[in-house]
Amino acid sequence: MGTHSVIIHQHLYQPPREDPWFEVVDTERSAAPDHDWNARITRECYTRLASAAAYRLTGRDAVPSPGEPDAKAGLARLINLYAWCSFDVGATLCEWLDSEAPHVLHAMQAGDAASVARWGHGNAIAAPYHHVILPLASPRDRITEIRWGIRDFTRRFGRAPEGFWFPECAINEETLEAAAAEGIRYTVLAPYQVQGHDGSGMPVRWRGASGRELIIVPYDGALAGDVAFGGLLRDSGALAGRLTPYRGQELTSARCTTLATDGETFGHHHHGGDSTLAEALSLVARRTHSRLTNLGALVAQHAPHADVSIVSPSAWSCSHGVERWRSNCGCRIDGGKPPAQQWRGPLRHAMEQLAVRCQEVFEREGATLFAADPWSVRDAYGEVVAFDGEKLGAFVAQHVRSGLSTEERQRAAELLELSRASLRTFTSCAWFFDEVDRIEVRQVLGYVARCVELSGAAARITPDLLRWLSLATNGSPGAISAADVFVRDVMPHVAPELRAAAGAMALTAAGLHATSIGAFDVRVTSQDSLWQVEVVHRRTARRSFAVGAVSGAGSELRVRTGIRGSDPGSWVELFVHDLPEQVARALLLVHAADDNALLGDPLSTDRAGE
Repeated sequence: MGTHSVIIHQHLYQPPREDPWFEVVDTERSAAPDHDWNARITRECYTRLASAAAYRLTGRDAVPSPGEPDAKAGLARLINLYAWCSFDVGATLCEWLDSEAPHVLHAMQAGDAASVARWGHGNAIAAPYHHVILPLASPRDRITEIRWGIRDFTRRFGRAPEGFWFPECAINEETLEAAAAEGIRYTVLAPYQVQGHDGSGMPVRWRGASGRELIIVPYDGALAGDVAFGGLLRDSGALAGRLTPYRGQELTSARCTTLATDGETFGHHHHGGDSTLAEALSLVARRTHSRLTNLGALVAQHAPHADVSIVSPSAWSCSHGVERWRSNCGCRIDGGKPPAQQWRGPLRHAMEQLAVRCQEVFEREGATLFAADPWSVRDAYGEVVAFDGEKLGAFVAQHVRSGLSTEERQRAAELLELSRASLRTFTSCAWFFDEVDRIEVRQVLGYVARCVELSGAAARITPDLLRWLSLATNGSPGAISAADVFVRDVMPHVAPELRAAAGAMALTAAGLHATSIGAFDVRVTSQDSLWQVEVVHRRTARRSFAVGAVSGAGSELRVRTGIRGSDPGSWVELFVHDLPEQVARALLLVHAADDNALLGDPLSTDRAGE
C-alpha cells in the first residue's frame, strides 16, 4: 500500500530595509500603525506563526456559530508552526529579527530542533543571503550568495543545510549546478518548472551537465494558488481536505501533497491564516491515511522515482521565464492597467554596470590588501557579515596582509562593505512591482549610493550612473525616472557621519547620553563653547571628527556642524527633522507637551489657512 505525505513549506523573507549608513530601519509610514513593514509583518505573521492559537467555545454544549466570531471561547492550544512546517527564512530578515524580535528567531530555531527530534531532519532550509534572482546574477555573485546563505544558515541553526530555497523559485541550469556544487541535496519547485514528473508530488532527480544531482520536490500549484489568492484560508476543514486528497482511497504507490507559499500568507495577507493552518494541520495529523512530514525526511525515505529536466530559466511568479526582473514582460500587480514597466531593463542594466565598476575596484585594491585571493575572502565574509564592530574587525585583521597601516586595514573593511552593498542592489523586490518610484526601488538605490561612496571613484562613476538610471522610466513623456528618484530621495545631501555627529551634539546638549547612533559609535566632548565629536562606523572602522554648536530645543533645535579643521563658513545647519530618526524622537519627546510641539514647525505655517 502506498503512503501519502503532507508538507507545508513557508518562504519567509523581507528585503533589507535598513538605511545603508546607519543600519537601522526608518519609519515607513505606509506600514502604519506600525513603525515599518518588518515590524508590521512580524506582528501580523511571524510572531503568530510561533504561537498559533486554537480556541474552543466554553460550555458543555457549545456549538460553533460562524456568525459570531467573538463568542466566548477559551484558549485551548498554542502551536509553534515552525515545528510543523518546512520553512526558509531570509538572512536579511534574520538580521532584523536579531535585534528587533529575537523571540521570533528563537521560535524558528526551536521549531527546527523539534522537527529534527521528530522526523530526523530539520524543517529549516537555506536560501541565498540576499533575495536575488540567481539566474540573472553573475557567476561570481551567484556563488557568493549561495555560500553566504549556507554559512549564515549553519551558524543560526547549528547544522549544515540539506535543502535550499531559490528566491521566486527562479532557476536555470547554472543555478542548480552552483547549489549542487555547494553540497545542497534538494529543493522545492513549481510543477510547471519540472519536465518529466508524474504528478505524484514525490521526489524526482535533476542531473546537470557536470554530473551533479539535485533532488526536486514539486509542490501542488493549484493548492498554492487557492491558499494564496483564493478563500481556502477561511475554512480549516476545507484546507485539511485539500491537503489530504486521497482519503478513502487505496494507494498503490507513494504520493505527497506539498503546499509551498509565502509565509506572509498566514496572518499578513490573510488575517487569521495562522490559526486556520494550525487547525488544518491538527485535522491532518489525526487522519490515519496521511502523515505530516518535512522535505528532508521525505527525500531521505523515498529515493527519486524519475529523472527530470527543468524549464530553464523559470520562476514561480513570472510566466515569461525570469523576464519580470529585467523587462516589460507583462507580469505586474495591477492587471487593469496596460503594462508599463519599461524601466525594468534600464534599471537592471544600471545595477549590472555599477557592479562591474565595483568589482574592478574590489579586485584591483583587494589584491594589494588581502593575504589571499580577494574573491575567496569575500566568500568567507559570509561568516561574519551579519555582525559589526569587533567581529568584523577581527575578520579583517585575519585576512589582510601583515604590516598594513590603520588606513589600509580600514580600506580593506570598506572593500568588503562595497561588495555587500553591491549584492544588495540586486534585491528582487525592486523589479517585482509596477512603478519605478516605489519604496523597494528607493531602497536598492540607497545601496547604489553606498556603493558609489565606498568605491572611492564617485567622480568617475556618478555621471555614467545618472545617465543609466535616467533611462529607467515607464516611457510616458515627463515620467519620473530612477535617476530622479536617486537624486531627490536617496543621495545624501549631508554626509551621514555629520548627521550622526550633529545628533550626538544635540543629545548631549539636552542632557541625554549618547554612545552610539545607529551603526556609528560617538564620543562627545566640549571645548571653547563648541561640541567636538569623534564618529566611528562599526562596519568599516572609518573615523571622522566633527565640531559644532547647538541652539534651541524641541522643534526649534538647530545644529551647525562641520568636519574638524574645516572653514566654519562651510559648515551645514541641520534642523531636528534632518537628524537620524532615533535622535529626533528622543529630543522631541522631551518637549511633546510644550506649545511649540503643536505650533513650532515653520514648514507647516503655509497651510494654516486651509
